[in-house]
Amino acid sequence: MLRKNKSKQPLVPTVDEFLKYQPARADFKWEVKDDGLVEIKVPKFNSDFGKSFCKFIKKDNNFTANLDRLGSIVWQNCDGKKTVKQILSIAKKEFPDEKNIDQRLFLFLRQLQSLYYLIF
Repeated sequence: MLRKNKSKQPLVPTVDEFLKYQPARADFKWEVKDDGLVEIKVPKFNSDFGKSFCKFIKKDNNFTANLDRLGSIVWQNCDGKKTVKQILSIAKKEFPDEKNIDQRLFLFLRQLQSLYYLIF
């Protein structure tokens, strides 16, 4: 949730506020491939017209988002129950030598939210 100030512009949450968020995956089909990486099927169109158009031109209505190792671990743990702080702890254990993992995680989560892949 973004707070609003008097000028009605959304404010970026503080780190402490963000760590308390419980990100939940949007309702997309996804799977963990044999190599452990996550593949998300994202619809190109939600409208009947868009879906019909894809059928007409014989194209799939979905595109595939392939996540890297960090993204795959994060995605699997965005269950709406774990907090960002808990997910960060898991990522740090999985990638102990990774530099700035907290910043990478925060940016990744915000990017997924802006694409409507995650809900906070």
